[in-house]
Amino acid sequence: MEDELGVKLFIREKSGVQLTPSAQDLFAEVAASFSRCANAIQAVKLDQRRANVTFACTDGFATFWLMPRMQEFWSRYPHISVNHLISEHVRDMRNAEVDLFVRPASGAWPNERTEMLFDDLIYPVCGPEFAERHRDIIPSDLPDLPLLDMDWVNLDWPRWLEFLQAQAIPHQGLRGQRFGQLSVMLSAAAANQGVGLGWDSLVRPLVEEGRLVRLTNLSMPDPVGFCLAWNERKPLSPSAIILKDWILEQARAMQS
Repeated sequence: MEDELGVKLFIREKSGVQLTPSAQDLFAEVAASFSRCANAIQAVKLDQRRANVTFACTDGFATFWLMPRMQEFWSRYPHISVNHLISEHVRDMRNAEVDLFVRPASGAWPNERTEMLFDDLIYPVCGPEFAERHRDIIPSDLPDLPLLDMDWVNLDWPRWLEFLQAQAIPHQGLRGQRFGQLSVMLSAAAANQGVGLGWDSLVRPLVEEGRLVRLTNLSMPDPVGFCLAWNERKPLSPSAIILKDWILEQARAMQS
């Protein structure tokens, strides 16, 4: 090393060998470099153990169905990190980074595989105080109430107009507020601002907790539903397969 560098590195004495000041500087730099390499290798190993999966769905599905169940997933699979992409537009869910996504079960996309999640039921919901004020309501009175409606991005999902038509309830002009997100609309319903349409798979826990109340016994089957989807040309990683199977397991548990 001394011949290569042209610098004296060692002080050779009868009692042993010591480093020169130049050698001490060189040793500090080399030691720091090895330390950085060791840290980088450790980070790579850690990243391999903590596998990432990117999952996409709508705000309503994430808020009311997925998040209340995710603690159970994390407790079973602590080594899997799930990245969430939340969007009302299916086109956002089909980018290259997304491994799995939940979308409306209407239509088919090229190079896509899907699994139906569950059958669903739609019914009117409102806050407890609103329900108490209208406890004597009959179904034909619904069009006269302040109706909380959704401006769905997916036009196949029913609004109040379709719901009332399915119940054969006469109506002319419908009054009320319109919303762009299901979570905001259901918050308005819970705050006694009017009556919204709730999907049983999403609002059942809120009804059981008493935050929402079913108004009337009217209901209709969801004509669209939710499906789990992924790009069949992009092989699922082992961690993505675990998440897929877990979501399907949770969905089937709802039906039992």
